[in-house]
Amino acid sequence: MAYIELNNVSVGFGSGTNRTEVLSNINLHIEKGEFVAVLGYSGTGKSTLMNLIAGLVFPDKGEVIVDGKKVEGPGPERGLVFQNYSLLPWFDVYKNIGLAVDEVFSNASAEEKKERIETAIDRVNLSNATHKKPGELSGGMRQRNSVARTLSMNPSVLLLDEPLSALDALTRSVIQDQILGIWKELDQTIVLITNDVDEGLYMADRVIPLSVGPPSTLGPETLVEKHRPRDRRAITTGPEYQGLRSGVIDFLLTEKERERSESHSRPVTLPNIKPLDISRHRPSWFVGLRPKKKRNISIA
Repeated sequence: MAYIELNNVSVGFGSGTNRTEVLSNINLHIEKGEFVAVLGYSGTGKSTLMNLIAGLVFPDKGEVIVDGKKVEGPGPERGLVFQNYSLLPWFDVYKNIGLAVDEVFSNASAEEKKERIETAIDRVNLSNATHKKPGELSGGMRQRNSVARTLSMNPSVLLLDEPLSALDALTRSVIQDQILGIWKELDQTIVLITNDVDEGLYMADRVIPLSVGPPSTLGPETLVEKHRPRDRRAITTGPEYQGLRSGVIDFLLTEKERERSESHSRPVTLPNIKPLDISRHRPSWFVGLRPKKKRNISIA
């Protein structure tokens, strides 16, 4: 049995004619200590997939299993880093992390809590900004604060829901390397949601694309070489990586072309709307008003 399992999972939202099937027939097995990246277009259900593992969403069909137990809700062993920073603006770096520590380790001593907070801050290199509030931090520092808060819970599974998508390329590369360093140090199992093929190939052991839905399902996985640390320049220049990259991109482009062709062939149903009879819906103040007569003005 794999450490994380999604077996024949399907999920949708809404009911009746407003129902949308988001994910269908998802089968994903992740080994302990593995780093897996799932990527796809916006709106294909990437965050829904992440929320299923986190226990924030429940499948309509199938089951989600982590460490041999069926997921029935969120838990501290599965730490989720959101796409937005989700920081309280009136708390500094230390206190934002302290919220998680107080919740998960409520019975710990004050000294133990302090040590956990400071360790998490050190891991993301934010020691020089411990008492700064989110408004005083750059985007990259805020995201590191968010990562540190999740790490402070000591999760065995780290779920990253596009945490770097809003950052510039240089800051993004720095935090990528920090996450890889933390993964190596803590031997965590990581699932990364991303829309960047190069990011997935650089960081993950496996890259798995999502088809264009609805409903979406997992496409063919790409196994990335195990050698680490990886050369970032090889992702854009190395022939081996270029072959992997082309395979993933070809799948995504084919899916987008299929979506376009299907959308053109679908019949368009116009809404059943009747024109409004303005004479029956005039406001009370309008009644009795008459348009002014035009005057003929002559200029001598």
